[in-house]
Order: sequence, then C-alpha cells, then structure tokens
Amino acid sequence: MPVISSCPPPLRPGVRRLERTLYLYAGLEDFVLLYPVYALLFAGHGLDTARISSLFALWSLTGLLVEVPSGVWADVVSRRLLAVTGPLLTAAGFALWVLFPSYGAYAAGFVLWGAGGSLRSGAMEALVHDELERLGAASRYGRVMGRTAAVSMAATAAATAVAAPAFARGGEPLVGAASVAACLLCAAVGALLPEHRESAGRGARRRTRRGAYTAALRAGITEVRGSRRVRHALLLSVVVTSVWGALDEYVPLLAAATGVATATVPLLVLVVWVGVTVGSLLVGPGERLSGRALGAAVAAGAAALTAGALSGGPRGFVLVGAAFLVFQLTDVLADARLQKAITGPSRATVTSLAGLGTGLTTLLVYGTYAGLSAHAPHGTVFALLALPYLAVAAALGRTRT
Repeated sequence: MPVISSCPPPLRPGVRRLERTLYLYAGLEDFVLLYPVYALLFAGHGLDTARISSLFALWSLTGLLVEVPSGVWADVVSRRLLAVTGPLLTAAGFALWVLFPSYGAYAAGFVLWGAGGSLRSGAMEALVHDELERLGAASRYGRVMGRTAAVSMAATAAATAVAAPAFARGGEPLVGAASVAACLLCAAVGALLPEHRESAGRGARRRTRRGAYTAALRAGITEVRGSRRVRHALLLSVVVTSVWGALDEYVPLLAAATGVATATVPLLVLVVWVGVTVGSLLVGPGERLSGRALGAAVAAGAAALTAGALSGGPRGFVLVGAAFLVFQLTDVLADARLQKAITGPSRATVTSLAGLGTGLTTLLVYGTYAGLSAHAPHGTVFALLALPYLAVAAALGRTRT
C-alpha cells in the first residue's frame, strides 16, 4: 500500500529568492532615522505647529492624488520600476530637508515622499502576488505579506532606537544622510525583485501610451463594479485598514491620558506595537480560520479595544495591544482576500483603488476623532470608533471562508 506523505511539496527556489528580497526591501524602506525626529527638526528651524500640520496635509493629499495613477502605471509599464522609483523619490525628498532646511524644501520633500509611497502602493502587492502565482505558491501571499509587515515594524523600531545616539553624535546631517542611504539601498534591492510580465509589455507597445493607461484604468474600474466578490473584498479592506490605522496615531494621547509619566508613554505605545507585530506573524494560522471564527475574533478585538481604552489605566494597554493584534491580522488577511478575488489584468489598479478608499476613509476617521474629542475623553473616542469593527465581524461571519 503506498504511503502518502503529509509534508508539503518543497518550494521552488524562486519563491525563497522573492521572499528574501522583499523582506530586505521592507527593512531598508523603514530603517529611516528621520522618522522619530523630523517634526522636531522642523520646529527647530522655526516652523510653528500650523505650518508643520500643513506639511502633513500636503503629504496626505499628494499620496491620495498619486495613488490610482501610479497603480495604472504599474499595470501598464512595470511594477518593479515603481518599486525602484518610489524610494529614489523619497531619498530626494529627505536630501532636500537636510541640504536646504526651509518650509519650501520641507514641502517639496513631503510631495516627493508622498509620491514615492504611492508609487510603491498597489504595485508591490500586485508584483508579489503575480510572481507567487507564477511559481505555484499564491497561497503563501498572506503569510509573506504578514512577515513583510513585521519586518517593516522591526526596522522602524530599530531606526527609532538608533536615531537618538546618531543625532547626538552627528546631528541632522548624520541622521539625514543615513536616511537617504537607506532609501538608495532600498531602491537597489527593488531592482532585484523578479517580474515576468511579457504580455503586458507587448500590449503596451501595440497601443498609444494614453490608450494603454485608459484601458488599464477602465479594466480596473470594470472589475470592481462588475465583480461582487472583488467589491466586497475591497470594501472590507478599506474599513479594516483605515479605522485602526487612524487610531494608531492617537495611541500616545490615549497613553498620556492614563496619567503615567511622560517617559512611560513610549513603553505603553510599544505594548500596542508588539501586538501589531505578533498579528503580522500569525497570518499563517489566521488563514485557516473560517469566516465565522475570524468574525468572532474581530468582535473580540473590538470588545478588547473598548475595555482597554475605557479602563483609564496603563494595564488596559494589554487589551489595546490584543485588539490591534487582531486588527492587523485581519488587515493582512483582507488584502490577501482582495488579491485572490482579482482575476483581471489590472491588479495594481484595483489595489490602488482600495488604497485610495483607505486614504479617504482614514481622513474621515481623523475628522471624526477630532470632532468627538472636543466632547469626550480619548478612551471614550477609542471605544466609539471600535464600533465599525462589529460591522466587519458581522460581514465576516456571513462568509464561508
């Protein structure tokens, strides 16, 4: 009687190469020493809170405007090209900040950074999914992207730890130069990413450039409008990502509201980010959950966020961290569901449409938070903004997988 092995088939060498290159790219992209100090640098050069806030608004607006056009470009030209170009634009923006410290240079730098981030968004997800599919490993997409997110978070934490001693030793020039160098290395690693899209290249050559862009955009919009599965996956991704992504910005304020010393606030924030990192690493087991089980987990996460935020004490941050663990896990799984649902040629375009929806909804959450915070403490606002996840839980509970 033949023996049936339960071991999975060995991975093709190309899968491991893709994963290693992607993890290195993600680590370099977020090993930016300027992240924890750039607002302080702006203030040190005379910018008040209003002008600094205007820079953040310009950054967000640039990202929104470039999001969908960059996805179309990725489908027409090359996703790897955008993965290389994005960090180069970001490097140029950081260089402007250091070489010409002024409001105009900071504004130009944020435009470049916003554009660079949007070039990567959509293009990277599409590239990774299609390459894994070509190698017969599309089922690994969720786990790969989860580990990629964990690497990014670890790189951000490492950059934060290194920034203070680097700034003390070499000041703004050293921190800026290290950030530019990380972006340039990221671009170099991006050039090593595999991409096999011969038919897309031939199709683009047969048409006018404008016709190719129009066709790709139309195909993406048609797929979203014509496929209920894609539409539902896109909406799920937008809601899951935007709410906790916006709340993340207010976690330090929630921590400060507990009454702990200022020096303790980063430790409470770290508890939450440990939860996010663990959530990224649990995508493999998470993929085995049924829709009902995942919905129950999301409902439990909403309850944990409510209880932790309303506790008013630092111990509640263990619950907040657990909630963010669930939300990050669901975030990656929602992206994997969207990529699985897309069947047409405009994968990056559809993904960028989801990114646009996420950006707009995140701005809505920011506005809602600002309005609610004028009448309620931070804990109450967090609890109220956990309510959308009950709708997410209900939607997931109605799915079969």
